[in-house]
Amino acid sequence: MTRLLSLLAAFLHGLRQAVMDLTRPDPGAERLVPPTGTGVWLTVFAAGSMGFLSVFALSLSLSAGHLADRWADALARTSTIRIDATGEDGRQQTDAVLRLLETTPGIASARAMSDEEERALLAPWFGNDLPLDTLPIPQLVEVTEEGNGYDSEGLRQRLAAEAPGAVLDDHARWRQPLAAAALRLRLLGWAALTLILGTTGVIITLAANASLASNAQVLRVLRQIGAQDGYIARAFVRRFTLRTLFGSTAGIATGLVVLLLIPSQTGSGEFLTGLGLSGGDWLLPWLVPVIAAAVAFTATRVAAFRTLNGLP
Repeated sequence: MTRLLSLLAAFLHGLRQAVMDLTRPDPGAERLVPPTGTGVWLTVFAAGSMGFLSVFALSLSLSAGHLADRWADALARTSTIRIDATGEDGRQQTDAVLRLLETTPGIASARAMSDEEERALLAPWFGNDLPLDTLPIPQLVEVTEEGNGYDSEGLRQRLAAEAPGAVLDDHARWRQPLAAAALRLRLLGWAALTLILGTTGVIITLAANASLASNAQVLRVLRQIGAQDGYIARAFVRRFTLRTLFGSTAGIATGLVVLLLIPSQTGSGEFLTGLGLSGGDWLLPWLVPVIAAAVAFTATRVAAFRTLNGLP
């Protein structure tokens, strides 16, 4: 426990020192890092591009999960019974099914769907002028669950005995693929975000190495006159971290504006309804600049000390 507290105290001290180094410039050390040049634009552009892409990675992960959750919730408490019989036999089986459902525990309500409702269900595939009177369309009974639901296997056995033409669909075959798809899309979004941050770290490391290499002679002189490696590295870390923070913030802002301009649904359907960010999700992208800055801080610090340790 004591060791854990000491490690936590050391971490907090290091974090406090890092924040002070980033917010408190040293004019002398700042002259070590070129304020303009290819390295500056490379760092800012890379951070901005990665921030822009991270908005859409987060949007994919969050919105796909929300969409699948809504679909799963819509199917979770309902079931459908299909009665394939027609004519008088169909009406008798429908009445038998409704009577059976009234005495089944876990069922809140059950009703036979009207021709208009069935026509609306089939309209996306067959059009609005489907002649139900001349086609052998099965009767559908909508079932709404309550509490812990009903025993689906027991209900199937009772239907087979009292209404042989009735088939129960508890929507499990729809819910499970939706849950699996939501999980895969979430993992895809977070994996893309991880790759984006990793790529940012690689680019920042390359830019920092280039800047360090171009100032190698100055670094040798500074070490010869007594400058500490921490003092020298601090200038590079601060400059590249702030560049990354600025670039990623600009990229996030641009990505959010573009996301706002993208319509959330198509003109003829609702398949894309809800795609995008909503509610508190809009705050999550603003964590990316902080994470990107932390990645840049670590990458630049490692690169700086590796270069300094390699100097004669």
